[in-house]
Amino acid sequence: MITRARAGIVKPNPRYALASDTASISPVPRSVRAALQDAPWRDAMQQEFDALQRNRTWTLVPRPPGAQIISGKWVFKHKLRSDGTLKCYKARWVVRGFHQRPGIDFGETFSPVVKPATILAVLTLIASKRWPAHQLDVSNAFLHGNITEHVLCQQPTGFEDPQRPTDVCLLSHTLYGLRQAPRAWFTRFAEHAVSLGFKQSRSDSSLFVYKNGNDMAYLLLYVDDMILSASTTALLRHFITSLKTAFAVKDMGPVSYFLGIDVQRHADGFVLSQAAYANDVLERAGMANCKAAPTPADAKPKSSSTDGTPLKDASWYRSMAGALQYLTLTRPDIAYVVQQVCLHMHSPKDCHGALLKRILWYIKGTTTLSLHP
Repeated sequence: MITRARAGIVKPNPRYALASDTASISPVPRSVRAALQDAPWRDAMQQEFDALQRNRTWTLVPRPPGAQIISGKWVFKHKLRSDGTLKCYKARWVVRGFHQRPGIDFGETFSPVVKPATILAVLTLIASKRWPAHQLDVSNAFLHGNITEHVLCQQPTGFEDPQRPTDVCLLSHTLYGLRQAPRAWFTRFAEHAVSLGFKQSRSDSSLFVYKNGNDMAYLLLYVDDMILSASTTALLRHFITSLKTAFAVKDMGPVSYFLGIDVQRHADGFVLSQAAYANDVLERAGMANCKAAPTPADAKPKSSSTDGTPLKDASWYRSMAGALQYLTLTRPDIAYVVQQVCLHMHSPKDCHGALLKRILWYIKGTTTLSLHP
């Protein structure tokens, strides 16, 4: 991958350069035919198909005349570790959910995710109580959701049943791409967590709390990533085992890297850093080699929504403003100026773009700053 920082300056992205130096990586295929002829990608596709079969995601049925059949496609991606080295080849069968009809193929779609403030609050509690905390990951999380609607989709390309090639899949579990998939997964997980004795927090429905006498546990859920902490190691192991019986859960060990946040635990608590994410934001903005600024904003009065001329690329402005919002999780020093930038996302002007670039200049010189909640 090549990134452009400034006109005339072209440099390789070090994250991908590192991966290329440490392993011979097959490039992302441009077609299913090319993927099936490449052993690493073919194996990744087979693993995904086997997971769908084990989960009994569908039942093959004859194609009903005039029925709505949702098409799908294979999506390929290199999964990298936090240091940029290759972790695995990932192939996923994704259906085109935008063809679904509201009220017929799906109903409610909203699925909550844990709030950033909840993450910081729970980590502070865990540190103060000195409880063990592990990070868990659910493989193919959306495949665990139950589906109640009558939804038909095509068989995965390249893996059609040779005995029934014209049949279609009647879904009993959700697939990636379905509109209701996130909600169905969250509902299924919440029901299982409640069966284990957890209760959903009223302030954040993605926080599950367990209390039985002196035993306590906290479980944070963000789609398919979890942080689980308990008052004793034995209780922690008990819940991990219970979750593994219901879902394909991987125990990633003590919390170290969660949602793009580097988590380091010391005797006096956690230290949170988004240095890698901050560098990625700078690369996405084309400012990886920009100059550094000592402050995130100047002393001039705030810009009005009517000042200046409209930006030529408003989508770039909105994308960067959204990326900076997530960075404020561990960077309260830029929270105010990012909020000011977000006030003008509906109609950004050139003066607002200058303010956003000033924040990026400041981040360039402060990527290593961390938070000790």
